[in-house]
Amino acid sequence: MVWNRKIAYINLSTRKIIRKPVPKTMRQLYLGGRGIDMYLLYNHVKPKIDPLSPENVLFIGAGLLGGIPCLGAGRCDVAAKSPVTGGVGDSNVGGFFGAELRFAGFDHLVVTGKSKKTVYIWVQDGEIEVRDAADLWGKDTVETQTAIRQNHGDEDIKSLVIGVAGENLVRFANVRTGMKNSGGRTGMGCVMGSKNLKAVAARGTMNLEFAKPEKLLDYCKEMNDMIISTRWARAQSRWGTMIIFSNTNTTGLIRTKNFQLNLLEDGQDLEPENIDRYSIGTAGCYGCVVHCRHRYVLKDGPYAPFFDEGPEYTSLGAFGTMVNVKKLETVLAANHLVNKYGLDTLETGGLIAWAMELYEKGIINDKMTGGLKLNWGNEEALFELIHQIAMREGFGNVLANGFRDAIAKIGKGSGYYAIQVKGMSNLHSDERPTPSFALGIATATRGSDHLRSRPAVDMYGLPEEFLQELYGGPVSSDYTSYDGKSRMIWWQERLYAVTDSIGICKFQTVFCAVHAPKWNEFSKLIQLATGMKFSKSQLMQIGERIYTLERMFNLREGFTRKDDKLPERYFKEPTPLGLPIAKGKKIDRKKFEIMLDEYYALHGWSKNGVPTKKALVKLGLDKEPTHMI
Repeated sequence: MVWNRKIAYINLSTRKIIRKPVPKTMRQLYLGGRGIDMYLLYNHVKPKIDPLSPENVLFIGAGLLGGIPCLGAGRCDVAAKSPVTGGVGDSNVGGFFGAELRFAGFDHLVVTGKSKKTVYIWVQDGEIEVRDAADLWGKDTVETQTAIRQNHGDEDIKSLVIGVAGENLVRFANVRTGMKNSGGRTGMGCVMGSKNLKAVAARGTMNLEFAKPEKLLDYCKEMNDMIISTRWARAQSRWGTMIIFSNTNTTGLIRTKNFQLNLLEDGQDLEPENIDRYSIGTAGCYGCVVHCRHRYVLKDGPYAPFFDEGPEYTSLGAFGTMVNVKKLETVLAANHLVNKYGLDTLETGGLIAWAMELYEKGIINDKMTGGLKLNWGNEEALFELIHQIAMREGFGNVLANGFRDAIAKIGKGSGYYAIQVKGMSNLHSDERPTPSFALGIATATRGSDHLRSRPAVDMYGLPEEFLQELYGGPVSSDYTSYDGKSRMIWWQERLYAVTDSIGICKFQTVFCAVHAPKWNEFSKLIQLATGMKFSKSQLMQIGERIYTLERMFNLREGFTRKDDKLPERYFKEPTPLGLPIAKGKKIDRKKFEIMLDEYYALHGWSKNGVPTKKALVKLGLDKEPTHMI
């Protein structure tokens, strides 16, 4: 049966490999993907270990529905203790690797220890080998994947790889597969580099046996029709996630010059339609009908000619608005550089924007930057800092350990200007006019995060009757209101936890489209694929269990309520630009604390954010760690 793929334990120190089935009990409690990875994280990572030590454990997990032909069901989860935050490390990546891993006979890989020499893991049709990677070390993320395919003589191999940033232990190095797909957040590429693990490659020809294959195929067609009928998916299919820029920048919801402004004036060249100058078509992930990424060619400029995919909305901010760059070509070139090096786009852009503001204010100077002029909009400095960070050279080496270490080294009040939570950089969005988004980034288990709980539908001004039915309680339709927004975050947290555990794309759920698939559709897909039955309430409880276990991991690592906070600038500096609904806004500290209390109560946590005994017993978490796998 499709749910009965194996889990493999791979010790890089001893080269010992153990294969086991994944118990059905684990499926019923955590489904797969992120859910089982979070169980493994809590059970296999010892408290207080150094994230870069051999004691850290790397987890790779395919979603329970990986391989079905709808909703981008090829996503994969990568987890470990984070070198960026010291808490939950977890990143979800699209493309084709997750499905290929399942075709090769495995749903989960648990990688322990550290290899004495550089290696890659080779997974093929139920077998696993640890192979020498000396010829791969030093290659960029695209070259590495190409070399693996050439070495095996098979163009259908899919790989999760790191670039030179991961090799150099840049704390926010990512893992990549394909031209564009990135497990960008929390530094999972750094963990791989610390283990001398260059790649995990998979090739599978094993069948997935579905419970009701014909009915599943029909329902997948229905799901694809359902998502592509939404206005959001049709717009995304044309412009990719860049389409978000058209609305947020006009309104005044985008960080510019780090955090000084909330709208990029004269930013017309970053509008999504301008990608047509460079695009040669679009592509999608496994099982996706939306095809949200542009394939583009840049013929001119310092790094041209080159071919790449994207850019995402995040790149428009990281290398556009936050550093006050107004040329799309510059964004495309920077996007290409971080992709090759294997760097998290958001962390890289956030740190560089922060450094530019510090340079403007005289907190850092030419002596500290090695003569690099970190003026706003300086694209040469932008490119050079990306290179320096990846190679750990010059001032880039100060930034390569992330915000916490850089703040400690620079001092001089520099921390005030850092837009980060729990040590992780925020998206280029400005949440001061949107309390729901602000609560989401403050409480997210990974650190500042737009993918753990963000209710983008809050921006639509939907009827309150509809919102109450959707979220199961009163929610204001005004996105500047604090009323009911804790409920929105709680609901979305559980939805996204399940989404990441079954291995489908968040953009094809209730993220930006209210009529997209959600609980009931997930339930039917699971039943037709696996034969297991889950009600809506059971799935919601699984989401609650996953999120609470992540909370427990962070608490064990020393996080408390004081870490569920926003940068002080959110409370002190009102937004200077934008439409009337967004201008002059800042977060009300008292209302934020009330919203946080409400959020904890909905979870069944104490006012200090600690899960109560009653909540743990209800979720079956009171005896963790249980080491069932």
